[in-house]
Amino acid sequence: MAKLPRVVLVGRTNVGKSTLFNRLSTEVKSITMDQEGVTRDFMKDIVCWNSACFELVDTGGIQVRKAKDLIEEHISDIAKDQLQKADVILFVTDGTVGVLQDEVQFAKMLHKLEKPVMVLVNKADVKEVEDRIYEFDRLGFSSVRPISAQHGTAVADVLDEVVELLPKKVAEPEIERPLRVALIGKPNVGKSSLLNALIKEERALVADMPGTTREAITEKVSFYQQDIAISDTPGVRRKRGVTEDLERLMVSRSFKALKDADIVLLVVDASQGKLSDQELKLAFYAFEHNKALIILFNKYDLVDEHIQRELDFNLIPYEHLFKKVLTYNISCKTGKNVGKLLSVVKKVGDRYTQTFSNDELTALFKQSLVRRQLFHQGNPLIVYRVKQVRTAPITLVLYANEPDWFGPSQLAYFDGVMRKQYDLVGVPINFIVRKRAS
Repeated sequence: MAKLPRVVLVGRTNVGKSTLFNRLSTEVKSITMDQEGVTRDFMKDIVCWNSACFELVDTGGIQVRKAKDLIEEHISDIAKDQLQKADVILFVTDGTVGVLQDEVQFAKMLHKLEKPVMVLVNKADVKEVEDRIYEFDRLGFSSVRPISAQHGTAVADVLDEVVELLPKKVAEPEIERPLRVALIGKPNVGKSSLLNALIKEERALVADMPGTTREAITEKVSFYQQDIAISDTPGVRRKRGVTEDLERLMVSRSFKALKDADIVLLVVDASQGKLSDQELKLAFYAFEHNKALIILFNKYDLVDEHIQRELDFNLIPYEHLFKKVLTYNISCKTGKNVGKLLSVVKKVGDRYTQTFSNDELTALFKQSLVRRQLFHQGNPLIVYRVKQVRTAPITLVLYANEPDWFGPSQLAYFDGVMRKQYDLVGVPINFIVRKRAS
């Protein structure tokens, strides 16, 4: 599956980048955290327009001058990194303010990148902005478009131009990167013991690999010609309250490892007979944010019949999740099933990165609506065409009659159709519904 082109929204804070992103995006996945000591990340989604699809990225505000604090500096660094990866840059400005000196300096930085840049003068619905449009020519870019992110004015014209600016040729294939696996869980559940056991497996060649952060412990393992990078993370903090946000339960390096991973191995202590609130939050978060998920019930040597019945009973309310994810009973102490785990990880990785025939998908979805027609207020839901636009995670675009009619329950039905037809245990499916082009 070819890598999608990337379109990046940049600009000062509070100029309307996120408003524009929300207007273009239908599957917004915010992983923004504002508390001290935790990374604040960008948002991204796949946007399709005129039969072309691209990845849209909304960044935090970029600082031209020295940042006020480390968090602000980190946000700016993340945005600059996204600019390096961009195919098209949308430079969002505030028409009610005019051109600021920081934006002039930022424009000089963008010129050095030698990438297509569109200057979007936001809030053009305000009358006095018309008299300021000419000011933005001083930024030195040929494309300057007045828009209103809030009301959608001229947004379709922007998308038309973006599609024209996207690369026409398929990029050369990148060097194959390792399958990235993150060991996540509470303290003392056996994550480090599991890592040590995995890297000592027969047929596994171990090599040091720098982590994505200074604190990460990452080992690269070659397993039957599959490179696997396994990251051990600090444990989730214990909190008394169950209302805490997931991000507050995790140190930033654990959260970073989860975000970067293809596959999350959630390690739990099976001898406890249940999953804690933190562990359940981790499981749902990982799967809902398109990570393949394997739940490992460690310390299984301590599980007797009573604990097993208690565990089975406590998992009943979450049956809808456990039908989709893979669970595995292991014991790092006795070695139970640990020797099989890399094979399981590789198999889930193959599912996570598989591609499908678009014609086959289209036929499958149309046939599913023949067997069971879905309705919205008496109106039939129609799927005209299905197109896979990426893997890792599997992402399908459904071209339909009315995208607004395809809510969570309808998409859950199509999720079930896919899982009945294909072996997708442990991997998520991401759906995007678009109006069929006239």
